[in-house]
Amino acid sequence: MVLESAGLNATELSAYCRERGLFPEQVSRWRQAAQDANAKPVLTMAEQKEVEKLRAQDQREIKALRKELQRKEKAMAEMAALLVLQKKWDAFCSEDEEG
Repeated sequence: MVLESAGLNATELSAYCRERGLFPEQVSRWRQAAQDANAKPVLTMAEQKEVEKLRAQDQREIKALRKELQRKEKAMAEMAALLVLQKKWDAFCSEDEEG
């Protein structure tokens, strides 16, 4: 679409877009995205290694955080169960004193 509409003026672009059910703004965004993609420099090998190193470090950190979250969720579930048992025990003991 971007290549097909590259040489069209505004009127021709509008007609082209109507035929295909598009908006001229979409074609403009696609054209800009294509230009931006070509403008980005290619990473050197050292930069690629640094990016991979950072990605691996991030993955390790995510794994550690997930493990810690699971541990804390487990502890919270255990604490909730203990609180429920404590309330039941207190209710049971107060019934014994009354009855």
